[in-house]
Amino acid sequence: MSSSRFSPRTATVERTTAETNVSIALTLDGDGTYDVDTGVGFFDHMLSLFAKHGALDLTVQCDGDLEVDDHHTVEDVAIGLGRALNDALGDKAHIARYGHAYVPMDDALARAVVDLSGRSYCHLEAAFQRDQVGGLSTELVEHVWRSVADHARCNLHLTVLHGHNAHHKIEALFKAAARALRGAVHRRAAHAEVASTKGTLA
Repeated sequence: MSSSRFSPRTATVERTTAETNVSIALTLDGDGTYDVDTGVGFFDHMLSLFAKHGALDLTVQCDGDLEVDDHHTVEDVAIGLGRALNDALGDKAHIARYGHAYVPMDDALARAVVDLSGRSYCHLEAAFQRDQVGGLSTELVEHVWRSVADHARCNLHLTVLHGHNAHHKIEALFKAAARALRGAVHRRAAHAEVASTKGTLA
């Protein structure tokens, strides 16, 4: 069975609270098409390049309480993205399961390693010299990836190996995560039905 013979993997997530109204549509086997509007400019940019470099088709719309701050919007979108990834993966048959990537962005170099194990864990090593970039609080970068890992039920290890510019470091992280995920979700018939001796990645 060639990769083109597999059924497409898609998911939609709707999440409404007193703080946000989030709508996400995701196709894992896409071409990097995106339409993102969270109201937080730099976060929109990061999600857009995450889709482009991960070869995902991604639509994200969020109406959040930005008059308070960016926290609820960013958190709830990250939760929704994690859930969409988990839903789209389904039984995880034929996937590579593991992925890793190094991505440079001018002065910055980031590494991402992912295991779609069904177990949630996130470790991020990064330091930012600015409190905000384009409306996104840099303290939320770790929160984004913890929320994604928790709800996608994956192991995710992210490291900024070096760099000075906060924009570049965050962008390198998002691109590295996208490239690592792209490798992990790739399907081949030659892969075992499920890449685990347990017979499941649930």
